[in-house]
Amino acid sequence: MQHARTPFPPGSHDALLTELCSILFTSLSRSDQCRKGMQYLRGLLETEGRKSIRNIAALLGKPASEQNLHHFICSSTWDWVPIRRALAHYLAGAAAPQAWVVQPMIIPKTGRHSVGVERHFFPTLGQVLNAQHAIGVWATSEELSTPVNWRLHLPEVWLNDDLRRSQVSIPDGVGVETLGECMIEACLETTTGWGLPVRPVVLDIGEPQAMTIFGKLGAHGVPLLARVGGDLRLAVLDSVLPGSGSRPLPAHRIMNLAKDMRRPVPGREHGPQGASRAALAATIRVGLPAPTSAAAAAGGGHPGAGGELLLLGIGQEGGHWPAELWLTNLTAVSPATLVRLSRLTEKVDRDFAEIADQVGIRDFTGRSFNGWHRHVTLASAAHAVVALANRRERPA
Repeated sequence: MQHARTPFPPGSHDALLTELCSILFTSLSRSDQCRKGMQYLRGLLETEGRKSIRNIAALLGKPASEQNLHHFICSSTWDWVPIRRALAHYLAGAAAPQAWVVQPMIIPKTGRHSVGVERHFFPTLGQVLNAQHAIGVWATSEELSTPVNWRLHLPEVWLNDDLRRSQVSIPDGVGVETLGECMIEACLETTTGWGLPVRPVVLDIGEPQAMTIFGKLGAHGVPLLARVGGDLRLAVLDSVLPGSGSRPLPAHRIMNLAKDMRRPVPGREHGPQGASRAALAATIRVGLPAPTSAAAAAGGGHPGAGGELLLLGIGQEGGHWPAELWLTNLTAVSPATLVRLSRLTEKVDRDFAEIADQVGIRDFTGRSFNGWHRHVTLASAAHAVVALANRRERPA
């Protein structure tokens, strides 16, 4: 559901907007591009209602501004990647992210002509939607989260249709990939391709490909905490776990066996009347099962198999155990720290609703591949302006 679009007060973000634009737009070759970029950012922050190019142009009040802004977003040649990379580096220094959180973004659409639109079943929503599906990488701490990179998942029916590709200007080098591969590429570009500080990658996804994602990112040396399903079979490496046997067991079975190993950890869970209460957590040393010869031949094995991992269970006293299951290669990190890292996905969810949707991250009304990427890049910068301004206004 779209949230009400209340514009942020004019002038409340001028200093941050000027500072950020001077850093982000250094890759733009012309001064008029920098000017239009700042105009677009201001429009995302101050326009009431939907953040369409037409509405942003109306805010500016210039007769030719709609055509100029449309060209700047949809038809110009500026590259969005250096702007995203500059934003990520700025936040790495200014906001000290604790993790890179990888989260899907669903963009419902009424028509069929916007790039990548297709009918999908979304398990997290329990329904079929006509929508675009994108993957975001967020620089996240307990105080602040901001998206820094995006990858649009393009269904095979789009990529194998030359006419549709041409109509929305999908570049020749963009090929078919699964949603899992889309997540992997978005993550690797951000964490290993941009020279950013090493931080854990946190994934909160309900996709069947979660283990493939985990295995491939682990093979690239990415510190990873991934939410997994209870049916995932793992090899138990922990000798303190009674009754586990030698065969791989489902993750929920392993954690049920470890029920007596639960310990309280600081958490943000709340009981009756808003009273804070600690979470319960347990960790068990596990490994990924070795791939079968058939799976290995098909490329379906996990490159990270054989390494020691931790299975983390989280729950509450008197509640269902385990309420959540996470798998991590951060084997030397305490359960309390792992629980705090897992909660960063909730920070992203809140900031998406309270800031990203408010600055129009899902509001691009054009159809083109390049236009979509330029819009979400500038909307991410607008999100950063609001998030940083909110942090500065927060009492010390």
